[in-house]
Amino acid sequence: LYKRARRRKECFCLNTTQLECFMTVANFLNFSRAAEVLRITQPAVSHQINALENELGVKLFHRTSKSVRLTQAGYLFTQYADEILRISGLSKERLKAAQEVHSVRLGVGCRNFVDLRLMIPTLSQLATEEPLLLPLLRMTPFDSLENLLEEGDIQVLISHKKTSLKKAVYRELCLRPVVCLCSAQHPLAQLEQVSVHQLRDAGRMAICRPPIFSTELLDVQSQVVSGRNSEQILFCDNLEILYTLVEAGLAFAIISGPPFRSLFPHLRYIPMPEISPISFGAFYLPGELTPVLRRFLTLLEENLQTDPHAL
Repeated sequence: LYKRARRRKECFCLNTTQLECFMTVANFLNFSRAAEVLRITQPAVSHQINALENELGVKLFHRTSKSVRLTQAGYLFTQYADEILRISGLSKERLKAAQEVHSVRLGVGCRNFVDLRLMIPTLSQLATEEPLLLPLLRMTPFDSLENLLEEGDIQVLISHKKTSLKKAVYRELCLRPVVCLCSAQHPLAQLEQVSVHQLRDAGRMAICRPPIFSTELLDVQSQVVSGRNSEQILFCDNLEILYTLVEAGLAFAIISGPPFRSLFPHLRYIPMPEISPISFGAFYLPGELTPVLRRFLTLLEENLQTDPHAL
């Protein structure tokens, strides 16, 4: 039937009203009785059946003044019509159920997997408090996150303070120390603390571009790479690549943030006391601080302030 309709090169667009009329007439083999059940007029039933037959390009019923019976094509089509109506009904029920459940949506954006993993305890706690929580997490290092915030796709952006967001409100969650990241086998690993001057002669350095790194961190990177040749600098598209190069012992890096010792047990996080900690927090638009967002930020701040591994 479908192939025949395609061969006729016509627009094939059935609707559930046509199918319901067809199945009701097929059940009673009587247009008048079908009209009573459907609570529409008999001419309306006939119109729907005629339209359906025109769409399919076949006759579904043999009709005389005294009887109605299914054609061979009509018998064949009953199984398709019944299945389509079943799927349609199921879809409507599920959509209705979804609308009746008022999910608590929370869109959160961040620039790297480290910041993403910071949210795990907070999201777990929030989900316990808000069983209908429906989080939408976006991770991208690019400025598109700022567009998502302005367009309402996310409600909050987790980032460093000096992110350029003119319309947003900033809430500081913690201060992140700047540290030197290296493998346990790297010559720097033996040091208890390190200075910018020491890092200038410490071999290859892995770096990331903005906005993956904050402007403050980029300033420190610039001080260290100043005067180096290109072979001493490994440019990374994201933090995953940077951590991989560092863990392989091919370079050291300067980062700010939490020492994920459970994820990278063989890495060393060496303090750089001469560098001031960097403000880390959340951006949201004025008027968008919903109760669930406020609670999310409160829990996140508490977790960052109390977790000894987060700073």
